[in-house]
Formats: sequence, C-alpha cells, structure tokens
Amino acid sequence: MKLNYLRGLLAILLVSLLASCGGSKGPKNAQGQLIGVSPRPKYTPPVPYGMVYVPAGTFHMGPSDEDVNYAYTARNKSISISGFYMDATEITNNEYRQFVQWVQDSIAHILLGHVKQDDGHDIIDWKQKINWKDKATVEKLDAMIYTEADRLYGRKDVDVGKLVYHQETFNWDKAKLRENFGKPRSTFIVKKDVPIYPDTLCWIRDFSYAYNEPMTRMYFWHPAFDNYPVVGVNWHQATAFCEWRSKFWEDYRNSKKLFTEDKFQLPSEAQWEYAARGGREQTPYPWGGYYIRNKKGCLLANFKPGRGNYPEDGGFYTVRADAYWPNDYGLYCMAGNVAEWTADIFYENAYSFTSDMNPYLRMDVPDDAPLKMKRKAIRGGSWKDVGYFLQTGTRTYEYQDSAKSYVGFRCTIALSRRAKHR
Repeated sequence: MKLNYLRGLLAILLVSLLASCGGSKGPKNAQGQLIGVSPRPKYTPPVPYGMVYVPAGTFHMGPSDEDVNYAYTARNKSISISGFYMDATEITNNEYRQFVQWVQDSIAHILLGHVKQDDGHDIIDWKQKINWKDKATVEKLDAMIYTEADRLYGRKDVDVGKLVYHQETFNWDKAKLRENFGKPRSTFIVKKDVPIYPDTLCWIRDFSYAYNEPMTRMYFWHPAFDNYPVVGVNWHQATAFCEWRSKFWEDYRNSKKLFTEDKFQLPSEAQWEYAARGGREQTPYPWGGYYIRNKKGCLLANFKPGRGNYPEDGGFYTVRADAYWPNDYGLYCMAGNVAEWTADIFYENAYSFTSDMNPYLRMDVPDDAPLKMKRKAIRGGSWKDVGYFLQTGTRTYEYQDSAKSYVGFRCTIALSRRAKHR
C-alpha cells in the first residue's frame, strides 16, 4: 500500500511539473498566464491592385435634390458605412477577358488531361502548356470547338457558349435562420455553373432599327476597346467574376503562405452611393454641385445631354473607364459611361426597414421567380441616359438575368485592416 501511495504521489508531482512548464498541449512559456496562441505571423495588409480606399463614415443616403418622378423610392436616411476598397474604374473588357481566358484554359487543361492529385482531389496542373496552333492539340479539344455546321469558313473557333465557370458559395441568408442552427455546412453550400461570356448581341438587341452591328462584332475583343467598361454582363456573371477574382487571389496568397482576405463582391447600394459622393454631403453629383457642366461649359460625364445628341460629351457610346475627372475618393465615372450592378435587390421601400449600419438587402432568387423578385438595383446612369440618372441618389433596376449594352460593374472588398499608402 505504501508503494502504491508513493507511485500516486510521483504521478501528481509529474503532472504538476508538466503544467508549470506549459505542458505538451499548452502555449510554450505561458507560465500559467493567458497570452493567446503564439507565435503568430506578422500581418501586413495588402493593397488590391487597381482599387482605392473609401474610409468609414456617415452620410445621408437618398436624393439631394427634388424627386422629379415623385416615386419616393429613395427616402433620406442617415447611415454609417465601414471602410472598404473599391475598383477605381469599372471592370474593363481586358480585365474581364482575363476571367474568360482563365475559364477557357481551365476547360482545355481538363480535356487534355493536365491534372494532378492534391490531397485526393484532381486539380489543374497550370505548369502545362497549351499549344492552340497545334492541330493534334485542337483535335483533342473538339468538345469545346464549334461544330462544323456553326463554323465560318471552316475556322475551328472556341464555342463561347461552353465557357462555364463552376461557382461554389455559401447561402448566408439560409445559414442565419435559427431553424438551421447546427445543420451541416453542405446545407448552405450552393454549387452552380455560370456561362460567363458577355452577350455581345446586346448592342443590337437594346436599340430597335439602329445600326450597332460594328459594336457587336468588335467591342469585346478588339484592342481599341481594351480599357473600355465591359458590358453585356448580367448580374449572375458579375457575381461569378467576383467569386473567381476572390479565389484567384486566395490561391496566390496561399501559395505564398500569406493570410487570405475577405472576398470581392459587388457593392451594396449604400456602399455605392457613399463612394460615389466622394465625401461630399448632400450634393447631387459625384463632382459636387448642381450642374452637369463646369464653368467652361464642358460636360462632366458621358451621358445623353440632349435629344439625339449622344456625342456632345465626347463619347458616342461608352468611353474609356478612366475618362473624365475622378471624384474626391479617386473613383472614375461614378456618373455616366455605364450604369453599375449592385448586390442589392431592388425594393421600392427598402430604406424604411434596412439597418442604419451597413444596410444591405440581399436575396438569392432563381431565374424562374416572378419578375418583381428578380430586380437588382443599378446605379450611376449610362451613356444612353439623361442627366437625372447621373445623380448619386437616383435608384433604378434591371433584371438579374438580363444583359445590357449600358450596364457594367465594379468590385469592392473589405480588408482586415487598411494598408498604409505611401
């Protein structure tokens, strides 16, 4: 019995010794104190390329002038917005082509068998090269080439209808419901395939009895339009672009063992309006006050200034995404050029019940839903709109599955901490 007593005492002393040294499971050198998990890597917030910082603040959301339509879809409301980064320009044709090229190459790599194993999953081996000029290679890619009946002069062009991005996201609206607490993650994961090539026919579909065929044939692919805003992109394609951009950046940062950031997304209506105002309170336009011309008589945005007088502002259709002076946050063309998709659904009385802190009216709606449910808010006005739609407080909408020659988009992202700019 004495021997057992000594063995027990020895065991207690050993446990006490391990505890005093931090133990095998406790933080090293903790000495019994609450010091957090260490060591932690140093974090330096990145500056997303092509974006500008919009600082946190408060503003009056809604019209800064008379509601000429008397629609009362935008009542004045004081709200607060967290800081975020926003693209300085609308997403351009060349930037969107990077997305299209990535999807095209990823499909081609899979057809060519350029895959490798990673943790039991097949992933694309991007180190492999694709020789699009090699006839043997093109024959292996026959599944993504136009059929013979659809070819012009026998050219084996890529069938753009087969450029589909596989998107995987969380349905946060479903996850937040109390009755779904404790359910597995798979309940809230949404997987869908999104055709991502812009609808180039929008140029002739949007305007009856008008000769816009040259824009249909050239606007998206010709180098003359590289820095012009992409159009013909519906709301689903814009959100798919944001998801791809997030994953593209995340994969790179993971490869460099860097912290990942939040996801790129379309701006909420509140974010868009706050950014468009550029810190100017109660002014109707991004440049401030009450006129659409400067003191020299020059128009300050690309829109339709008169009846049938589209070129008076310097652009017949769209112009470069960095045309005209930026607002005080460094954002270009927040009025005119192309209207821009936001993340919010369009509801006339939204301001009466949305929060006064980062208001956001999100709803995932299928394309077979009633038309009224498929409305997404667009902001900013476009090259074909009159001056009223250029006002920062003006709201309107398009349907989420429609693509227009006058609607584009830009992205936002909320970083963990703002980077220090030199």
